[in-house]
Amino acid sequence: MITAEDFRRLALSLPEASEQSHMGHPDFRVRGKIFSTLGYPDDSCGMVALLHAQQDALLHAKPDCFAPVPGGWGRRGATYVNLREADEESVYDALVMAWQNKAPKSLLKLHPSLWSAA
Repeated sequence: MITAEDFRRLALSLPEASEQSHMGHPDFRVRGKIFSTLGYPDDSCGMVALLHAQQDALLHAKPDCFAPVPGGWGRRGATYVNLREADEESVYDALVMAWQNKAPKSLLKLHPSLWSAA
């Protein structure tokens, strides 16, 4: 189990990550693009913006921890994180993937060590 504060700390540990608010709950952005959210639909959830293949891999590896967001968002890779079932390593790896998906290439080049983290 991890807490919302753990999730927040991990998200904000990524380069140029910032916290803002979107539709009444916290989101985490890299250069203005949302890569993760927290607290929706309730306080036990986070969300990471993954590619479909990344989502599929996490769903198979940790089905109690990760689930697709219902509807079209989930089909496009939006993935819920069940904080009650999550461990820090899995969440960090998912956050890194989501960050990589949204960060511009110029920023990715500055942080090659993150490519081996996820």
